[in-house]
Amino acid sequence: MFKHCKLCNITSRIVNTLASRNLNSASYGTDKADIVISGGGMVGTAMACALGHADYLQDKKIILLESAPEKKNFKLSERFSNRTCAISPATVSLFQSTGVWDEILQMRCQSVKRMQVWESCSDSLITFNDEELMNDLAYIVENDVISEAIRRRLSAISDRVEIQYQTSAKSYIIPGATPGHDDVDQNTWVTIETNKGQRIQSKLLIGADGMNSAVRKAGKFHVFHHDYKQQALVATLEVSGTSDNNVAWQRFLPTGPIAMLPLSNNYSCLIWTTTPGKAKYLKDLEDDSFVDAVNDAFWHERDKNSTVMSISHRYQEFLNSIFTDNQVIRQLPPTVVGVDPGSRASFPLSLTHASNYVKPRVALIGDAAHRLHPLAGQGVNLGFGDVSCLCRLVAEAVQSGSDVGSLYYLTKYETERQRAVLPVVTTIHGLHYLYSTDLSPVVLIRSLGLQSTNALQFVKNKIIQQASA
Repeated sequence: MFKHCKLCNITSRIVNTLASRNLNSASYGTDKADIVISGGGMVGTAMACALGHADYLQDKKIILLESAPEKKNFKLSERFSNRTCAISPATVSLFQSTGVWDEILQMRCQSVKRMQVWESCSDSLITFNDEELMNDLAYIVENDVISEAIRRRLSAISDRVEIQYQTSAKSYIIPGATPGHDDVDQNTWVTIETNKGQRIQSKLLIGADGMNSAVRKAGKFHVFHHDYKQQALVATLEVSGTSDNNVAWQRFLPTGPIAMLPLSNNYSCLIWTTTPGKAKYLKDLEDDSFVDAVNDAFWHERDKNSTVMSISHRYQEFLNSIFTDNQVIRQLPPTVVGVDPGSRASFPLSLTHASNYVKPRVALIGDAAHRLHPLAGQGVNLGFGDVSCLCRLVAEAVQSGSDVGSLYYLTKYETERQRAVLPVVTTIHGLHYLYSTDLSPVVLIRSLGLQSTNALQFVKNKIIQQASA
């Protein structure tokens, strides 16, 4: 009798255990997807939106993993955000193709028709603008506005893109990168385990999870990293002295560039690159003192090098004698009269670049692939460029009969994007060091170079084309 009861108890435990496992398997089983995007920031959501709108991908299962909760009932604040992007014409084209741009226009953005860049150690400057002032160089858009516009377009295609909110990848099994999983043939998919216990197998994993990318780490991508030991201070400024605030201003100081980008006729966004100590000092200043400090940074002349000034003035006269239409028109930036309370913030600056953007069934986009110094405002545009390129090539893969994770097409993506990104990264990295000193020989070289570039309209046009691509 005793043995019989004991046997019944053991059998009951086995049955309960199997039932429990079956229940867990039903709740957290293995799902299958064609494409999984890890990271729901601006670039990740733009990637999901572009893929969801692609004609050749409408029968594909696309999953976006977003660690944040769903944002509902968005209300546009009367106050401007201190986090903005300078959107290039190429990015506008991407947004237009998915309807995002129309959503942005229904909210708000500000066009940039002219840009003036100059330095504090001499009078040399360079200006960029369309000769007829008909075409916009860029658009200044708040990050929140971009994110909300993309979210609205994603909600319109909810049958094509599955967004899993409050969900993040806990671990990855990547062919050829994860220990014990060396098989990299085309039949091997990526496996993602989420924080909710779900397992997803995907033909293509897109890492859009930022500069500290877990996808990049799991894929064992080699990364170059450089800490600039600088911080970018941002704030929302109230300006006066302009009836049409559509000029982007940037001045190079020995401690780093300071830029003011238009948000409306009365407000601009400040991005001031400086040392960590100076950034903390500026954040702690009283509002009136901070306003004085910003105006001083744009207007003061105490860094002027008299020797360089004398040589550059003579060189400018020489340029004027050759290029008769080379009249340098210097404008003064608007006066800052106030700063929005609580809008001052700062973040560290660094360069991060992955040597490769792809591995079998894995692609990196945005900051996961490359993060650079903000002095040219090109970082997020490069990320959106990744979105355009990868979406186009994934669609081409499907159109040609390959699957979405075809290494041939992923390699084409890497080649295309590195040809576009590496020159920008190298140029900005070099400019950072070129303008981070007040040594007379260096100041002279960069001053004469800036004057020469400003005199050659075809060179400026090429620069504008590159920045717009």
